Amino acid sequence: MSESVGCCDSVSRCFFDYYTSKILIIRSKKVGTLNRFTQALVIAYVIGYVCVYNKGYQDTDTVLSSVTTKVKGIALTNTSELGERIWDVADYIIPPQEDGSFFVLTNMIITTNQTQSKCAENPTPASTCTSHRDCKRGFNDARGDGVRTGRCVSYSASVKTCEVLSWCPLEKIVDPPNPPLLADAENFTVLIKNNIRYPKFNFNKRNILPNINSSYLTHCVFSRKTDPDCPIFRLGDIVGEAEEDFQIMAVHGGVMGVQIRWDCDLDMPQSWCVPRYTFRRLDNKDPDNNVAPGYNFRFAKYYKNSDGTETRTLIKGYGIRFDVMVFGQAGKFNIIPTLLNIGAGLALLGLVNVICDWIVLTFMKRKQHYKEQKYTYVDDFGLLQNEDE
Repeated sequence: MSESVGCCDSVSRCFFDYYTSKILIIRSKKVGTLNRFTQALVIAYVIGYVCVYNKGYQDTDTVLSSVTTKVKGIALTNTSELGERIWDVADYIIPPQEDGSFFVLTNMIITTNQTQSKCAENPTPASTCTSHRDCKRGFNDARGDGVRTGRCVSYSASVKTCEVLSWCPLEKIVDPPNPPLLADAENFTVLIKNNIRYPKFNFNKRNILPNINSSYLTHCVFSRKTDPDCPIFRLGDIVGEAEEDFQIMAVHGGVMGVQIRWDCDLDMPQSWCVPRYTFRRLDNKDPDNNVAPGYNFRFAKYYKNSDGTETRTLIKGYGIRFDVMVFGQAGKFNIIPTLLNIGAGLALLGLVNVICDWIVLTFMKRKQHYKEQKYTYVDDFGLLQNEDE
């Protein structure tokens, strides 16, 4: 019974205890140095990192952007399939416009004069045969070249394959030309027009800066040293800045990233808000995993002969796709984040005393003496005694 009464008395004492702060001045060079050093670290963090480096006094907004591109350049090719031919922007930009990107044709495998007819399928483990029984009539292999007729015919003097109804002659299974047919694409140029907006601050700008006029655009080409604000880029320079070789990349194609970064401090003059350009290759170029390298697709150009027969020229096009990616953040002074960061800094300064108290009461030689001085217990019986009297 007495134990339960003692337990209730202890709980009651803890519940009704009142804690008040007590100022204890410790005249110690070690403790004083630790205290001032910790305070200096907190102040340096708040002022140096939060306010100066991270601009904690600013409200921020992310960029909204639109991008349009225009490529210019002419290339000359001379092939057995097409003969001597000039390629302009209408030939090698496919499709003419894309959202935030553009594709430049650099290499191709051309199959001319295809018609809807019957021919031997290209030899593969699934298409080779020895008799008609090996070729199922009407069979359509998703990875094949057409619909099988049920006949086994000669592909060459030593190889037989199933006959298919398709666009014949079929495209040959060969590697793309090396060097690439449109090697001159390295000297093509692209005008990138980028409009950005920070809606929170009602701020708009574009990468054709106010100091750029029409006469300047007619001859400028982007260069980090001489023309860092020019929005016209040579394709070879874009690939070169990514530490790639354009002629090697043009054989099988690839994907390049044009990164435009707008980091704007709107407390400063608007002329300081300018784009920064960087370039990198986006597709995989792992020499240990070179299966299906580059970037390619097929398209065709259709014609009708005088007798009404439809023919087409099939092109397996290899090229480089350029993806234009826009990033950015703008900041401007606002009293709310300023007060929030000041409050956070004051709260961190309050932690300095907690850290110093923990060190003094845990690691100092006279920690017991400091504990006795810091914590004083007072039983408040005086008020009750006065009431009894």
